[in-house]
Amino acid sequence: MNIRDFHTSDLPGLVDLTIEAFRPLFEQHLPDQLTPQVFAHDHGDWEGDYRKEVPTFHDPSNDRFLTLAEEEGQLLGYVGWNITEGDSGRWEMVAVHPVAQRRGVGTALCRDVVERLRSRGVTVVHIGTGGDAFHVPARRLYESLGFTGYPVVDYTKAL
Repeated sequence: MNIRDFHTSDLPGLVDLTIEAFRPLFEQHLPDQLTPQVFAHDHGDWEGDYRKEVPTFHDPSNDRFLTLAEEEGQLLGYVGWNITEGDSGRWEMVAVHPVAQRRGVGTALCRDVVERLRSRGVTVVHIGTGGDAFHVPARRLYESLGFTGYPVVDYTKAL
């Protein structure tokens, strides 16, 4: 497995990878947890939303970066990360393709990005994730890396 920086030519593959990584969340998990109105409003075009969002993760002039894992030319996963306020970092997205999950890809990527952030003077890193069953592997990963979770509750209501 090779971990490397983003190249513009990676973008279509990263969008596709993101959609496949999160497809179970939007097609199996969230529809059962949200009312149909809220799901349609917030996630009705989730694939299109990712097509717009993923390109925003790479903007070095604003301290926004993508770090990728690949093997034999195939993208396995990535971390979209940024630096805020000089010494704070945030991971905007951690995504691993379903065929590469549970192979240490996420761990290797996250460790690499921690070192990149540390080398840039970052002292605290933040990441958010879901509290649902889909996100259990993500929570385990972050906890294994020494991250501490704290409770957050987000309520929705269709009007």
